Formats: sequence, C-alpha cells, structure tokens
Amino acid sequence: MKLIFEKSIPGRRCTILPPCDVPAAELPEALRRGSAPALPEVSETDVSRHYTQLCQQVHGVNCGFYPLGSCTMKYNPRIDEEMSSLFTGVHPLAPAHSKEGCQEVLDTAKKYLCEISGMDDMTFQPAAGAHGEFTGVLLIRQYHDARGDKTRNKIIVPDSAHGTNPATAAMCGYEVVNIDSAPDGCVDLEKLKAVLGPDTAGLMLTNPNTVGLFDQNILEITRLVHEAGGLCYYDGANLNAVMGVARPGDMGFDCTHMNLHKTFATPHGGGGPGAGAVGCKAFLAPYLPHSALMEGPGHLQVRSFGGNFLVVVRALTYLLTLGAEGIPEAAQNAVLNANYLMKALSGTYTPAYDRLCMHEFVLDLSDLKKETGVSALDVAKSLIDCGIHPPTMYFPMIVHEALMLEPTETESRETLDEAAAALRKLYAMAHEDAERMHTAPHSAPIGRPDEVKAARHPVLRYKAP
Repeated sequence: MKLIFEKSIPGRRCTILPPCDVPAAELPEALRRGSAPALPEVSETDVSRHYTQLCQQVHGVNCGFYPLGSCTMKYNPRIDEEMSSLFTGVHPLAPAHSKEGCQEVLDTAKKYLCEISGMDDMTFQPAAGAHGEFTGVLLIRQYHDARGDKTRNKIIVPDSAHGTNPATAAMCGYEVVNIDSAPDGCVDLEKLKAVLGPDTAGLMLTNPNTVGLFDQNILEITRLVHEAGGLCYYDGANLNAVMGVARPGDMGFDCTHMNLHKTFATPHGGGGPGAGAVGCKAFLAPYLPHSALMEGPGHLQVRSFGGNFLVVVRALTYLLTLGAEGIPEAAQNAVLNANYLMKALSGTYTPAYDRLCMHEFVLDLSDLKKETGVSALDVAKSLIDCGIHPPTMYFPMIVHEALMLEPTETESRETLDEAAAALRKLYAMAHEDAERMHTAPHSAPIGRPDEVKAARHPVLRYKAP
C-alpha cells in the first residue's frame, strides 16, 4: 500500500478540529519554523481508508490465534477500554485536588498487586517491562551503595534469560555473569554456587523460566544468593502462569517488575502502551520512585508526569472484574491450555523439555531441519498462511531451531485443536513440499522480507520530493 505522503495532493484538506475557544498565543520568533512542515494533504476519506488499510496489514489477537511465546498476547476485555476512557481528560499538570480519583486508582492497584506479588510497596512510574527492570536493578544498586558496599559489581543472569536482563544489568553499571542452565532447563545449582561471592550484587531470574518450567529449586536459589550478600530480582514476564497461585515475594525475591500490559490484559505491541510496575520488600521501599502523579516534595522519579496511567486503569479493571477467584483461575487455565497444546503436538514435534510445562513451551525443530531442510523460521512463516501469528522463533537460544508457543488462557479448546492441526499439516508439508515452506508466506499482504537487510539498513523516514 502507499504511504499517506504518497497519497498527498496539494491543496486537499481535512478539517476535523473544532474552532479555537481560547485566546490565540503567538510563539516567540526564535521558536518558529523557517518553513511549513511537509505534512500530507489529504481528505477525510483518504485518512479513513488509509488507517483501515493499515489495520488490514497486521495480525492482532482480534484477528486470530496469537501464540507469541513469552509475550502473553491474550484478549483484552472491552470493559478495560471503557474504564480507561473515563480518565482521558485528566491533564498531567492538573492540581492534586482534581486528581484524587487517579490517586485512588493507583493506591487500589498497588494494594492488589502487592498482594499478588508478595511485595510491600510499589511504583507505577516505569513505562514498560524493560524500564521496570532498570528501575528494579537500580533499587539493588542503591541498597548496596547506601551501605557502602562498593565491591558488589556483578549481576548473575541465567543463559535462558530474556535479552533485556543482561542489558539492564549492564546499563546499571554491573558486570553480567552468565550461568549455564542444567539439562532440565532450570538453574544449575553447582554453577550458581561457583560464581557467588563478595562481589555478587544480585540475581535476575524469571520463574517460571523462559522455557516454561517452574524451577523446583527456587527457594534454594534465592537462599544461596542471600547468603552471599546479594539480592534477588524477579522478572515478572511470566507472572501470568502463577498469578494468584504463587508469589515472587514468597519465593525469596526482594523486588520485581510486572508487565501490566501482558499479565493484566492491556493491548500491547508496536512500541506500547506498557507499564512496568515495580514492587519491592519494605527494606528497599526508601529507594523506590514515588507516586506516578509526582505529588509531594523531593520525590524520586524515573518517568515524567503520570507514567502510562491509563494502563494502570486497565489493569485495575481487569483485577476487579476477575477478583480473588478469577485471577488464579486465569493462571491455571493458561497452564492447562499450554499443556493441552503441547500434548496435541507431541509425537509429531519434539518438545525441548518433555515434561509438564507452565504457561508456555518450546519445540525443538532440529530433527525436522536435518530431515527436510525446513527450519523453525520456515514453519513460523508458513503459519501465517494458516491465519495464525508465528510463535516466538529462535528463543531461548539454549534450544536450537526453537519455536516457543504461549496460547494464554483466553483461547478456546477449538482454537487450540485448529492450531495443532495446522502445525501437523505443516510438518507433513515439510516432508512433501519443503520449497513452498522456504518461500512462505504466500497469502499475506507482504511476502517474506529480507529481515537481515531490514535490521541493518532500516528506512525510517519518508523524504518528500
């Protein structure tokens, strides 16, 4: 499809703004543009059709099955959107007395999320999960610095961790120590013991981990880190599997972030919106950024204004809708769906870890590639022709030719049966017509792009003639 700039016709107009009802204000001469911006000139019909066509170019959870592993792409109830729309008129610089309702939303959400996570205090300033990680690791750093313990300069990160974990630790000034996973996909206790010492600042861990397994040694892991003088950070990316069932705080973690846009059902993708609520135990609370509304003197902050406040509204609506019984039921259904789909594919595909999983599981397509030349990428791209969004590919890197699937709790048994049938069909096609899979997708708006070139030589802006 054409860019909206390419649809521009000089002189064409689209008047959608109401007349100005406040006195006009002139910008100082020094702040004015030297020439008018090169904006597209289109009619309202052009604008409407352009954005409708854009919607048709993408596959969202409202279009069909979206089993993107580690991303929890579940359905977002419409009531969440209705409630967030009630707060769209709140100005970030409005006086405190006019934002008491916003503060009540934050206080109520904090109460419930602290209960779910087992933490004592929480901030909603961070804008997303990685920003939450950054804030949480800064809590660890501030704790050690405040005690004058400057020798602790290493953060331990398992090799199956999300890529943001080592990046976060490095951004916070720490040396990253990677430890290999044990054959069962979980933390190797002996290798963990080998790297613990007086220079250990902390451990970053996801549980259930990235291969969808709950680490049965979690209490031993956090105990060992604490005995070495380090703190334990919980990456909440996989909280959807255990919310209302098991609490990070009870596992021995000192601080955590929660992806409100994943676990608590806010639409996400394409860069936002997101919210990385950060919770911590009481001893870390003095270092926690204060209210997202930025009220009160001398507050710490990692984000301007109210953070992504409307995401918190959506998350609170989700919590209130499901309640104390619905939250664990959602987690249990997520685990049930993942195990159902994995079992439906067993005997055709090879699970990387052939045991009960949590909310997601990883398939290892190494044997299929050896037999047919069809890679995990080929299978993922071929799923697009089946009306299914590709699962996560080649992650975690400890599994070669990996496909990671997370069906979430909002998918029906019928959808899972259809997905399993599609994947089995592709397995047969790999043996019968591998070439077709090498060139998939064939029915999407865009075929298979040169992803390496797109990553190394991106075209990010339009240059007007």
